[in-house]
Amino acid sequence: MRRILQRLRTALVRPGVVFIYHASYARTVSGVPIDPARADEILAFLLDQGLIRRRDVSRPIPASLANLLRVHTPAYLESLQDPATLTGIFGAPVPPEEVPDVLDLQRLSVGGTIQATRLVLDGAPIAVNLKGGLHHAAPGRGMGFCMFNDVAVAIRRLRARGFTEPVLVIDLDLHDGNGTRAAFADDATVHTFSIHNRTWDDAPAVAATSIALGEGVSDDTYLAAVRDALPPVLRAHRPGLVFYIAGCDPAADDRLGDWRISAAGMLERDRFVVESLRGADGRGHVPLVIVPGGGYGAGAWRYSARFFAWLVSGRVIEPPGDMELVLGRFRPIARQFAERALALDAGASPRVADWSIDEADVAGLAHGAIAEPRVLGHYSRHGLELLLERLGFFKQLRDRGFRHPVLDVAFGHALGETIRVYGDAERRGLVMELRMNRNRRAVAGMDVLYVEWLLFQNPRVPFGGRLAPLPGQEHPGLGMLSEVAAWLLVMCETLGLDGVVFVPAHYYTAALGQHRMRFLEPEDQARFEAVRDAVAGLSLAAADRAIGDGRVVDAATGEPVRWRPAPMVVPVSGRLQALVRGPSYERALELARGAIRVRLASV
Repeated sequence: MRRILQRLRTALVRPGVVFIYHASYARTVSGVPIDPARADEILAFLLDQGLIRRRDVSRPIPASLANLLRVHTPAYLESLQDPATLTGIFGAPVPPEEVPDVLDLQRLSVGGTIQATRLVLDGAPIAVNLKGGLHHAAPGRGMGFCMFNDVAVAIRRLRARGFTEPVLVIDLDLHDGNGTRAAFADDATVHTFSIHNRTWDDAPAVAATSIALGEGVSDDTYLAAVRDALPPVLRAHRPGLVFYIAGCDPAADDRLGDWRISAAGMLERDRFVVESLRGADGRGHVPLVIVPGGGYGAGAWRYSARFFAWLVSGRVIEPPGDMELVLGRFRPIARQFAERALALDAGASPRVADWSIDEADVAGLAHGAIAEPRVLGHYSRHGLELLLERLGFFKQLRDRGFRHPVLDVAFGHALGETIRVYGDAERRGLVMELRMNRNRRAVAGMDVLYVEWLLFQNPRVPFGGRLAPLPGQEHPGLGMLSEVAAWLLVMCETLGLDGVVFVPAHYYTAALGQHRMRFLEPEDQARFEAVRDAVAGLSLAAADRAIGDGRVVDAATGEPVRWRPAPMVVPVSGRLQALVRGPSYERALELARGAIRVRLASV
C-alpha cells in the first residue's frame, strides 16, 4: 500500500513534459558546424522563463555496449576506434586523442533517448532529449555526423524488454532519415516517416513513408506535405509510441540547409505534429519522445526553444536574442567576481564566496596585490583569465576541441592592451586577438571601452562548400561572438564605463551587431540601414562582395555607395543610451533616412 500511495503522489506532481540533459552535451567535434551550446541555451531559456523547474530535468547515462549491439554490428563498432572512420562520418579530421570524447558524447546522446523512453512509458506524456536524432547511422555504418542511431537503439531495447506496440518515427529533419529506415527495413511494427530534401537511400522498407521535396522549399509546400501525409499514417499504423525528430535545419537561416522555412512555419509544423498525436490512440495521448535532430549555426537553438516553450505552456514565447541570453548568464558571475575582488582588497578570507579556490588562484586579483600592469587599469592577467574561466569562455573552447586554451596579455601598445587566446599550451592556433583601451575621446564627455581590433577564428576548420570566407577572414569564426560581446559589456558594467565603441571595417561586421549597436552619428546609421535594405536577401559574404564590386548604388545618381567605416556604439550607461536612442537622435535619423536612396544594381 505504501508503494501504491507513493506512486500516486508521484503521478500527481509529474510534469507534462520532462527534459533530458547533461553538461557534456556541449562537447563537439572540431570542424563540425554544430553549436555546442545548443542544449545549454534551450535549457537556460526554459528555466529563465520559469517554464520548467530543475526537477523537470533528468540526467542520462551513456548507452551500454550491449544496447548499441542491438542495432549496430560488432565490426562497425570496432571500426569506430579508427580516427579515419570518424573522419569519414564527420567530414572533418578527428585527431586520435579526441576519439574517446566523441564516442562518449554520442553514447551519452543514445543514453538520453533511452532515458526519454523510460520516462514516457512510466507515465510522462512527453520526454525531450536535448541531444539526439542521429538518424543517418545504419547498422553497419555511420554518416552525416551520426555514429550511433539513438532512436533505433531505444526501440530495439524496448522490444527486448517486451514492448510490443507499434512504433512510429516521425522524422522532419531536412535530411533523409535513411539510417533509421535501414535499421527497420524488415520490421512492419516500426513505421519510419521522413519528409526531406533528397532521399539518401531508396532501398525498400516494409513500413516506411519517404517523401523528397527537393531544394528551395517554402512554408506552404512543406506544411501541406506534412498535413497531407502524416494523418493517414497515424490512422493506419496506430502507434503506441512515437519518436519525433524535430530537426531545425529546414529553417531559412540554417547554415547547411537549402530550404526557406520561416520561424512561424517551423513552429506550425511542430504544433501540427503534437496536436495530431493528441487523442490518436483513443486514450488522450500517444507517449511521445522528441529529439532535436539537425540544426546548424548559432541560431538553431531558437527554433527548438520556441517549440518547447509552447509545448510546456501552450503559449508562443519568443526566445531572447543571443546577446540577452548570454548577458543573463554572465552578469551574476561577473557581479560575484567583482564582489570577491573587493572582499580580497578588504582582507577577507579567499573562500568568502565559496568558490573552492585558494590563494594561488586569486594571486594578483586584488587591487595592489602585486605591482604589474592591469587590463583596463583593473584586471591582472591572472584575474582576467579567472574571470573568463568563470564565465565559461574557456569551457566552450574546450568543448570545441581546444583542450588547453591559454590567455596572453601584451601591454605597452599605443592603442591599448592586446589579449590573445591560443588553442593550446604551446601557443599554437590563435583563436582570439583583442586590442582595446579605455577612451575618453571617442564619445565626448564619456568614458568608453574602445575596441581597436577583434579577431575570432577557428584555425582548425577550412573554408569550403557553403562556408565561404568573409572579407579579412583567414579561418571561419567560432560561433562565440555573443559570448565575446557579452564579456565586454559586463566588464563595462563592472568598471562603470558608458559603453563599447568600435569602427566596423566591413559591412558584415556592422550587420552582425546591428540588433544591439548603433552608429554614433545618425547620418551613418541611415546610410547603413539603406545599404542593409538594398542587400536584403543576400548572404553577408555576397552583400560585402556587392558593395566592394560597386553594385550598391545611389538610386538618384547611379554612383557606387562605398562602405564608409564610422564609430558604432553599444550603450551601457543611461546617458549613452539617451545619446543614440533619444529624441534628438531619432529626429536626425528620420531626416537622414529621407535623404538617402540606395538600390542594388543588377549584374
